[in-house]
Amino acid sequence: MDAIECGDCIKGVVPLENSLGGSINITYDSLLHDYDLMISLEIIVDVNHNLLAPKGVKLEEIADVYSHSQALVQCHNYLDKMDFNIHPTFSTAHAAKNIKKFKNASAIGTLKAAELYGLDVLEKNIQDANNNQTRFIVLSKDDGDKTDRDKTSIAFSLCDDKPGGLYGILGIFAEFNINLTKIESWPSKKALGDYIFFIDFEGNREDEDISKIINLIEANTSFFKILGSYHLIE
Repeated sequence: MDAIECGDCIKGVVPLENSLGGSINITYDSLLHDYDLMISLEIIVDVNHNLLAPKGVKLEEIADVYSHSQALVQCHNYLDKMDFNIHPTFSTAHAAKNIKKFKNASAIGTLKAAELYGLDVLEKNIQDANNNQTRFIVLSKDDGDKTDRDKTSIAFSLCDDKPGGLYGILGIFAEFNINLTKIESWPSKKALGDYIFFIDFEGNREDEDISKIINLIEANTSFFKILGSYHLIE
């Protein structure tokens, strides 16, 4: 995200949510509080996790496992059975790249990472479920190209904590017959019980009805941010 904002990169890809581990906290927090970037595309990727180790290290010698926190969550059942010492890292690639520095240690990562960093694959497909998918978003300084299958993402906070407050906002979508594809609450970091709501819905913000919805919501919320209009790469 730093590279995009300062102009070193035109686009960047970050994970947003996983079908097993849920939302990626750092991505949501960064989009909300740290960067003024737009979602321009989304990508759904099937995820398979593998236990990787330096050449010659055997499974029975492993005492520690390193990987991104989401990968560790997605392999919880396997890790619980193996009773490894668990160490979160910045990313699965970072764990694979640096695993040779540690004795009797392994990394959870991809088969491509094993190939790139010269590692042995000790166990394949160790994730808790075979239908494991991660939703990635492509970030840039602008929206994606407009299509007829777009969705839009926004974030907002209610003006007052009162009965029916959120219902009033969601009712706007029902009034215009617009389908919501996701809604999630997120701590605002201002006070306990104070939340920001993320909503994904069908349509592009340049569409006439979507533009009216956005204007209505912005006028009736204390905080409002458009995160982008984009489509899924298939």
